[in-house]
Amino acid sequence: MSREVDEQTPLLRSSDSETYEQEPEDFKQPTPLPWRQLAILLVIQISEPLTSQVISPFAPQLIRDVGITNGDEAQVGFYVGLLHSLFFATEALTIFHWSRISDRVGRKPVLLTGLFGLSISMYCFGLTKTFWGLILSRCLNGALNGNIGVMRSMIAEITDSSNVAEAFAYLPFTWSAGTTLGPMIGGSLSHPAERFPNVFGNSSFFKEYPYFLPCAVPATVSVLCWAVTFMYLKETVKTSYPVARLFRSRKKESDIPSSPVPSSPSSTTTDISSVDDAGPLPLKELLTPRVILAASSYAAVALIDIAFRTVQPVYYGTPVSMGGLGLNTPTIGTLLAVLGMGIGVSQVIFFPRLFHLMGPRNLYMLCTFTCLPMIALFPVLNSMAREQGMTCSVWFFIVLQIACAILANFAYGVTPMYINASAPNKASVGATNGFAQTFVSIMRAVGPAAATSAYSFSIENNYLGGHLVYYLMAAMVSASVVVSVLLPRQVWRD
Repeated sequence: MSREVDEQTPLLRSSDSETYEQEPEDFKQPTPLPWRQLAILLVIQISEPLTSQVISPFAPQLIRDVGITNGDEAQVGFYVGLLHSLFFATEALTIFHWSRISDRVGRKPVLLTGLFGLSISMYCFGLTKTFWGLILSRCLNGALNGNIGVMRSMIAEITDSSNVAEAFAYLPFTWSAGTTLGPMIGGSLSHPAERFPNVFGNSSFFKEYPYFLPCAVPATVSVLCWAVTFMYLKETVKTSYPVARLFRSRKKESDIPSSPVPSSPSSTTTDISSVDDAGPLPLKELLTPRVILAASSYAAVALIDIAFRTVQPVYYGTPVSMGGLGLNTPTIGTLLAVLGMGIGVSQVIFFPRLFHLMGPRNLYMLCTFTCLPMIALFPVLNSMAREQGMTCSVWFFIVLQIACAILANFAYGVTPMYINASAPNKASVGATNGFAQTFVSIMRAVGPAAATSAYSFSIENNYLGGHLVYYLMAAMVSASVVVSVLLPRQVWRD
């Protein structure tokens, strides 16, 4: 069949291969997700929220039992907050180093070490009967947990641009599942001899250690994850860097050549000469503008999220006359469970579609701006409750606030893509994730104390009409907006 030729038809046409190379990556046929490896990483992901949140329901009574407050109820909240903050504070001090080590010796050894640390620390937490024992166990829990940054690096290494959005959409789902199951386990299994007398009533062990059972559940989950990881997880970093080299002096480093090379998910062999000149970079060279910007996008979202999650249950339980909604504990628990599961399910269903429709920066900006009505609804809801009580319209806006929080959490699916793409070279992907996670852990350690302090100060002193904390959270959103404007429209390709 002859083709019509007009004056605009070029005389010289590009070859098929050249035309294919010029096509955008968005037209690629999506690569199927490597479900066997991804599923293992998602199961490992559950371990951290389980261990960090399982203590929430019984922590106040545990603090009373160890006697550190000497009967002063006003001090209970302080020590409970300290236990929560120590996990993220010690994680912030060590997670970058774990991620850098994974660039050198491989991802799998670091994941196994982290799971072992989570397990041992939780068993110890359930067996300790002194406050300093609790502190030591909690610090050990955070210090040995370098898994978050390493898992994000592995997901980037087993996927490509056509399926990475779908893969990262599952991370918030498993995190939400862990944060939902953790408090349920802690609340239902503490003091088992009293709660389940037919099963544990004759056990002197559980009478002596009433918090061991809820701590043993996430610890055992970590043990099972360790076994599955050891047997079935495949390494994504090809390296001949011996673990023993980490303990040698710098003078002897030249004795062992070779550097790690992240393996491609589409090939079984890697040519070292094809990798951009490179082993893992030192910290000074790692902190490029791209890395700092990508890490800031993650930290900004995490700060808003942790502040909102800290204030939300306190606000729900505060009497209406003092600026809250005066809801009872079961209702608060139900609302928080709906929020957690809503985040997880909606990420899987809607995030990939919105990501491909809007692009990473536009979706991140949408999530950021959604935080403004989410925060503004706090004083609006209290004003409505004062005027008309807990009517249907008040409950409608409570649901609207939860919907805004669900949409705002979509930003968590965008930030890992910017972080992985910002790495200066392939051998520093783990260190880049570690730096970003360090930044986020600092926010999660500082954010709750700042938000609850501002909330208490607002109520006690009626400062700015009792809305100081909401102005503070709005300032956090403003910082996130600035970061979103600086992000490129698409993640970096080189």
